[in-house]
This record gives sequence, structure tokens and C-alpha cells, in this order.
Amino acid sequence: MKKLVIVESPAKAKTIGQYLGSDFVVMASFGHVRDLPKTKLGIDPAKHFEVTYQNIPRAKKIIDQLKKELINTDELLLATDHDREGEAIAWHLVAALKPKVPVHRISFNEITKTAVTNAVANPRNISQELVDAQQARRILDRLVGYKLSPLLWKKVYRGLSAGRVQSVAVRLIVEREREIKAFKPREFWTITAEFSAKNGAFSAYIAKAGSTGKQEFATKAEVDKIVKQLKNADFSVNTLTVADSQLRPQPPLITSTLQQAAARFYGFSAKRTMKIAQELYEGVDIPGKGSIGLITYMRTDSHAIADQARREASDVIAKTYGAQYLPERPNVFSKKVRGAQEAHEAIRPSHFSLKPADIQSDLSPDQRKIYQLVYNTAAASQMTPATVETTVATIAGGNQQFIARGRKLVFDGFLAQLPSDDERFEPLPGLAEKEALKLKKLNDEGHMTEPPARFGEASLVRELEKRGIGRPSTYAPIMSTIVDRGYVTKQTGRFFPEDVAFIVIDLLVNNFPNIVDYDFTAQLEDKLDEIAEGRKKLEPVLKEFYDPFAQLLKEKEKTIEKKTVVDENTGKKCPKCGKDVVIKLGRFGKFYACSGFPQCDHTAPVIDEKDQELSKEITEETKNPCPKCGKALEMKQSRFGSFIGCSDYPNCKYTKSIVVGTGVKCPNCGKELVRKNTRKGKVFWGCSGYPNCKTAYWDEPTGEKCPQCQGVMVNKKSGLTCSQCGFSKDDQVTDKVEVGKTNK
Repeated sequence: MKKLVIVESPAKAKTIGQYLGSDFVVMASFGHVRDLPKTKLGIDPAKHFEVTYQNIPRAKKIIDQLKKELINTDELLLATDHDREGEAIAWHLVAALKPKVPVHRISFNEITKTAVTNAVANPRNISQELVDAQQARRILDRLVGYKLSPLLWKKVYRGLSAGRVQSVAVRLIVEREREIKAFKPREFWTITAEFSAKNGAFSAYIAKAGSTGKQEFATKAEVDKIVKQLKNADFSVNTLTVADSQLRPQPPLITSTLQQAAARFYGFSAKRTMKIAQELYEGVDIPGKGSIGLITYMRTDSHAIADQARREASDVIAKTYGAQYLPERPNVFSKKVRGAQEAHEAIRPSHFSLKPADIQSDLSPDQRKIYQLVYNTAAASQMTPATVETTVATIAGGNQQFIARGRKLVFDGFLAQLPSDDERFEPLPGLAEKEALKLKKLNDEGHMTEPPARFGEASLVRELEKRGIGRPSTYAPIMSTIVDRGYVTKQTGRFFPEDVAFIVIDLLVNNFPNIVDYDFTAQLEDKLDEIAEGRKKLEPVLKEFYDPFAQLLKEKEKTIEKKTVVDENTGKKCPKCGKDVVIKLGRFGKFYACSGFPQCDHTAPVIDEKDQELSKEITEETKNPCPKCGKALEMKQSRFGSFIGCSDYPNCKYTKSIVVGTGVKCPNCGKELVRKNTRKGKVFWGCSGYPNCKTAYWDEPTGEKCPQCQGVMVNKKSGLTCSQCGFSKDDQVTDKVEVGKTNK
């Protein structure tokens, strides 16, 4: 019998094709083939939430190819990913292909010969419960987006959008920013001392009375008084406590912790991390072995590891480190993630025998980093705890009590596989009770309390997971969406809310509290899980959410005031009518506008500071008349940036790009690279010798040369990167960092 197997990607098809015989044809659907229509809601709440799906235009050719292959096929096997999204893709494929042969669903957590052949030998039907759970999420998100976004257009400005989960993420960022702005720093002081003993020197700190924590002093005067008293005091060891403790290994990675670790060690975005993990899951060409799936499925919230994989890990650990590094009983990690249930295993290597060092030359720099993270964490999770000897000494003198702590690594255990800079091992010199000590130096240190840190991708994912908001497949899209929609920007790896984020979140909190309520959103996620488990039905869950939402939406359209943006005064006068000029907020950001609008339509962009610094000629340029019609030129702004245009637009559509110098020489002709705008306002960097030299870059060139190919290094959002070979400056540093160690 000839069987057609459909997966999502060509890489996955290539890997699976190696494990199946000549009776199987493996083809890729390239993801979803059907979706809700782009230009209309596609859902009818009045007809039991009837959904209208359409074939995706780009999938037409793929669907035709799959139908053609089905003609000579005896069975269709749907091998899409092992989660709700994969189940939905399989369901949509059946609807689009309308096969006349038996259809079965096969799924596997890792792409290995054993896993694939077992799945083929044990096919099942498509799970309608999993499909309904995915549909429920898609329908809820579409209802919120298509119903609430138009209201934002009317009450704020066009182009805004609202999302069921994304808006909650933006609220977290906005509230953190307000905490930072409201924070009032407080100064405090601490005192540490350096002592010398018979067997060496060490440091200690003044402790709180009845506690081992550091004593904080309110003023420098108080500190100076104590320091003066201590300088002539006698010191000795009062008590000495020595105890052994164990450091236990962390669980193997799940989606959220993989994203957090990749962000912490390598500065990877969630989107970048998941793309690399997908490549490792689907298969990488290893010379002599073919295409091999290196890790298990990367969208998971379970810490479990299959028994067979655990046995393989134990064999590798025993051979590498010795039997003493294996626990008497396998380490089992409890499932602490709210709603965790979608996947059966944590992210682990498909083959523990393939160590990172053995295949590093076959992987890209990014793939090496992610594979090393996955491998080392999974292997360490199956090892014995580390044993640490902790010594605490209390030191008396001058009516003060000092505390000194020392830590000594007795047995490294899992740290042999996963060393960590978070664990410091600095033992105290050999001390004895009542031993006299010599005071070498007193240090008084001033400190300021600090506001909470802004969210980065790792900390935002951690916060969403802690609150039960979103699931493994949604974290990366949330990060991308809130940036793409202009609610937040990323600077130095942290999220900064834009002005519009404060306005929209306040509007939603005041008028649609459930939409951005943390507990309500988490409870809705739980209901989607219950649909997947067959404990709830699709329509009642949708109805429970939509009916009160639709009623509230109808009421708020009448009661929310139009003007929700507060204009900023500038002190400037309108050149057309003489009225005050204010700063308004529009879909492309802030802009100057006449307060007499709509009677006066004068507007001007708030020019980017970089434009002001780099181009002194802009002001002079706008003094010249339009070369087409003779009217005045003025600065304008689009979503892509500032440009010069005719003041008589739309009657005259003359525009001119802003050209600003960079101080960087063109690598081809030596002339200066300049910052330009396309006719549509998009910024790029090109040679000032154009058209004789057509060198151009979409990302800002730095003038620095790539250490690998001598190409031009450019500033991408992901970091300093070579424009030719793709070498990342971060790679040069972090390749030397062992997994578990932070890059200093």
C-alpha cells in the first residue's frame, strides 16, 4: 500500500523520509492551509459561532500538489506537530483536501526512527477536543480583535488594535513603567570589615540584631560614629557553625525556561530561540548520519522525561563521570506550571549519545548554543545533587556582631555537567571558636534602593507563566506582536511602553476590565485546557465570554468620550493662523498640530533627534520652494520616518528623502555612507556616490569590520551582525561561555 505522510516543513519531511520505506511519500504543507478570512470577521455568534474558513492563497499550489499525490495513494497519514496547533493543521488539511482514502493521525514527541515507526504502527483519529481548543483560542482572539479594535479607532485613532492576551502583556509593561516613575529612592549604608586570622584573611558584615541579614544604617553620620568606635575594639570568633547542604539540579527545559535561558545567556529573543529550536527538532544534516532530529518537541510545559531517554542519559553519565554521579532513584520534577498538560515530555536531546562537542562543527553558532542549553540541562537533571559545606562564623567586637560566610564545594554532582556562576564557592580560612582576630580594614558603603527592573523577554515570559497567561505556543508571538503593533519598543533588551500604550491600557482597564484582567485571562486559558481534555464544550465557553462582552461593547460605544489623548502644549504658534501649536499622538507617533483644527490643518513632524543631530541642512532645505509647484516645502512624517514634502499635498506630491551623514566610509569606493529614506519613507543607508556606487544596507553600518570575513558590521535589532556572512558579535563572546554561566 502506498501511503502519503503530510508534515508542516520540508526539513521535517526530509528527516522523516529517511525512516520510512519506499511505500511512503512524505510531503510538507508549509503550515496552515486554511484560516479565517482577512477582510471580515468570519464568525457568526448568532448561528452558534459558525466559522467560515478560507484556503490561504499562498497554499493553493501546495493543496493542488497534495491532491495530485492523493490520487495514487491508499492511505493518508497526518504527522503534524504534537500539540493543539498541529492537531488543527491536520483537521484543516482534511477539510481542504477532501481525501477519499482512509485518514489517520500520527504524532511523536521526537523525530527519531523509533518514535516515527512506533507512531506509524499506532495511528489514531484526529482529536476533535484538541481541535476545538485551538479553534476556541482563535475565535476568541478574532472576536476581541475585530470587535474592540474599531472602537479604539473611533475613540483614539485609526490603526490601533487590541488583543486578548497581548493587551494583558502590554498592561504588565505599562504598570511596571508607572512603578518605576513613582519610585522614590532611599539611601542606606552598610559596614563590612576585613579580618586576618591565623590561617588567612576574610571579610564579614555587621548583622541585624537577632538575624543573619545585613544591618542597614540610615545616615552617614551614624555609620561614621560606629566605624570610629570599632577601630580600637577587640575582635574574636564567637560561634562557628559548619553544615553540609545539597544543591539539587534544575528540571529539564520547557518552552518558557528555554526562552528565558536563551535570553539570559545569549540575548536571544523568544522568536529567535523558537526558530532555532524548530530547526533542531525537525532535523539537521550530520555527515555520515543524514538528517537527524536533535531535540524533542519544543512547545511543552511538562518536566517529564521518558523512561527510555532517562536510561540512555544514565548510561552516558556513568561512562562520562562515573556511577557516583547517578542518583539511587531517578530524579522526578513536579509539574508546577499552571495548566501544564499539552505535551508529554520536557525539551531534551533525542539522542544523549550525541554530545554537543561531538557535533558542534555540524551546527550553526545559534544551533550550537541552543543544543548545548538543552543537552546540558537535561543531562544535569538526571544527576546527583552537589554537596556544599557551609560555614557561618559570628564575630563579636565593639558591641557589634559581624557575620562571615564561607561555602566549599565538597562534591560537584550535576555541576560537573552544568556549572553555574550563580553559585559562589569561597571557603573561610580555618577558624576556631574564641580565636582572636585582627581588624585590617573597615568599609562603609552607601547604597540607593532601586526601582523594579523593566521587563525583558525572559522576565515577561516568566511573569506571564506565573500568572497562568498564555501557553507554550503563544509566548514568542506575544513578544513579537506587542512590538510590531507599536505599543512598546525594545531598548537594550528591555520593553519600554509608548505613549499610546498608556492611553489604550487605561481605556481598556476603565471600560473593559475583563479583557486585561490577569485572573480572568488565566481562567479563560484554563477553560481552553478543559476543552482540550473534553471536560467542556466549545460553544458554551465562547458564549459565556462573548455575550457580556458584546453587550458591554454596545454600551461603551456610546459612553466613552472621543478625546482620550491629552494634547501637549509647545509654546509655539501656528505659521498659518497664529494659534497655539500642540503635540498630538497619531498612528505614526507624535506630531505637531494646530490647536485650531479642523479649521486649520497645519501639521509637522516631531523630528527624530538623530535627524536633528546629523543633518543641519534640513532647515535650509525647507526654506527652498517646491521645484514642482513653487509652494513651500515642509518636514513630514510617515510610519517609516521623516521626509521633506510639498505643503500643497495632495495637489502636489513632491517628496525628497532626508540624507544625513554617518561618518562611515563605503567599503567599495571609500565615499561616505549616508542615511536616506525611500520614497515611502523607509530608512536605509547607502553610498553618497550613488548612482556610480550602489552599495546600500537596510541596517545601520557601524564602520567596524567583521572578524571572520572583513564585511561591514551593522546594527540589527538582534545585535551587532555582519552584513555579509551573518556573524554575530554576541557569538564571539558567548561561544566561550559555558552553559549555566553568565557572561561577565
